[in-house]
Amino acid sequence: MTPDVILQLAVAFGLGLLLGLERERKEDPIAGIRTFPLIALFGTVCAQLSRPLGGWIVAVGLAALSAVLILANLAKNKTGEPDPGITTEVAALLLFAIGALLVVVNITTGVVLAGVMVIVLHMKEPLHRFAGAVGQKDMHAIMQFVLLSLVILPVLPNANYGPYGVWNPFKLWLMVVLIVGISLGGYVAYKIFGSRAGTLLGGVIGGLISSTATTVSFAKRGAQPHLAGLAAVVILTASCVSLGRVLVEIAVMAPAQFPQIAAPIALLAAATCAVTAVFYLRGSHATERLPAQKNPAELKSALVFGGLYALVLVAVAFSKEQLGDAGLYAVALISGLTDMDAITLSSAQLAARGQLDASTAWRAILIAALANFLFKFLIVAGVRSPRLTRSVAAGFGLIALAGAALLVLWD
Repeated sequence: MTPDVILQLAVAFGLGLLLGLERERKEDPIAGIRTFPLIALFGTVCAQLSRPLGGWIVAVGLAALSAVLILANLAKNKTGEPDPGITTEVAALLLFAIGALLVVVNITTGVVLAGVMVIVLHMKEPLHRFAGAVGQKDMHAIMQFVLLSLVILPVLPNANYGPYGVWNPFKLWLMVVLIVGISLGGYVAYKIFGSRAGTLLGGVIGGLISSTATTVSFAKRGAQPHLAGLAAVVILTASCVSLGRVLVEIAVMAPAQFPQIAAPIALLAAATCAVTAVFYLRGSHATERLPAQKNPAELKSALVFGGLYALVLVAVAFSKEQLGDAGLYAVALISGLTDMDAITLSSAQLAARGQLDASTAWRAILIAALANFLFKFLIVAGVRSPRLTRSVAAGFGLIALAGAALLVLWD
């Protein structure tokens, strides 16, 4: 017996134990902690035998397992056991396939698939709770995201058009899907945790959906003196998460240039998180229900962002060619006031294409980030809550100092 064969059998047995332990806790009469390892080993052995004997043996093994599961269900029904569904049966069939996958494809793929399966099985209650919480509007949001990503995106041409050749319909819409997808993830988290989210989680969810919208909502709430501290922490947390969004966008658009562009942005994000942590530890830990969030997958919103992104792409390319770095930074300052995504994606895209230096790209993104902090501070100041304004001014002021230091000192 070769080392590869032993390793495949050992991994299959371990994965079977893991799945069996999860099913045993559900007290399913069909299969548990002993049966699942045997099913995994059965799949692996069938795949190993298929090499000298042919692939038909895997098909026969799967058919035999299916027959056993059918007989087990018939016996269970005769005893009057309630019908809990077919989750265990499907898990058993999939585990057999994973056992074969360890041999036919590779061990890593089988382990990842088994890990996903055990997580899905274990999260029965949260998943059912989420499904129960999904209403008509939420399904509308999900279906609109399907429209954006699976219907519109595949049919768009993947070629460069327009001034400076920066308009690629497929890549442009792909970025729309990316931004909407991140926001939709926050919206899903809001639907799951919205009424139970604490201060930090509320800020995280708000930052995923829209840090500017979160600032507007909590600035209004912070007008009440007893909620000013909580509102400041949520606003700071959402701003910290928004910088995390920026890092993800850079990684997607310019993976090769990511280390050079992302390093100073990551330091600014770290400084923002540090300031947020200080405010959180110093303040009260009262909680406030998150305000209602809008569907981030609305087609109108996606089209508006796509149009804004297209305009910023041209503005950045034009400014760089005609006005130099100073013109680009002016565009970043103006664009960043209300939206950081467009300038981040456009700068990273041009850097990936070699039309923009990495150092220029990160400076443009950082300037946009500082402009966005300024805009959010003006929103807070407009509420005229002295306590909230002082808190946000102190937090954003420290972050702005960190950003200015990076602009001056970072090479």
